[in-house]
Amino acid sequence: MVEALALMKVTIGAEFPKQLTDEIVLAADVIVSMGCGDACPIHPGKRYLNWDFSDTRGKSLDEVHELCMMIDLMVRDLLDELIPHPASQ
Repeated sequence: MVEALALMKVTIGAEFPKQLTDEIVLAADVIVSMGCGDACPIHPGKRYLNWDFSDTRGKSLDEVHELCMMIDLMVRDLLDELIPHPASQ
């Protein structure tokens, strides 16, 4: 995964997947998970998205890079949806 992200000029340093806690979920407007299932805290009124991707273990660098690009597009689409843009003139 690190190598695939590096191809996109993304460095993750010491970052790692983190458990969603009640505190994090309560502070969020949208919760995006990638397969945490019943382990994710659920709170009424929150918007949940589950982006279900296959595990990257055993995949080629090209396959992982393609997955990273897909996630990048999905994040950009979500940001476009969430961040208001001024009307075009």
